[in-house]
Amino acid sequence: MSDTLKQMDKVDSKFRFVHVASRRSRQLMGGARPLVESLSRKSTRIAQEEVLQGLVPYEITNPKPAEEPEPEE
Repeated sequence: MSDTLKQMDKVDSKFRFVHVASRRSRQLMGGARPLVESLSRKSTRIAQEEVLQGLVPYEITNPKPAEEPEPEE
């Protein structure tokens, strides 16, 4: 079993983990500096390590409810 799967209990949602890690991976591919020293050179693995260590900030927002149209008179 990989180290990532062992540490997944620290993550509240697998979907959120994948989403945040993929966005961070794109940043790394675009030239951002890694926040961890990793044995891997792959941006996806580095991003996963960063997210699991809590180094990548993200915010959970609730979507705004749709406004109901006012009834016409």
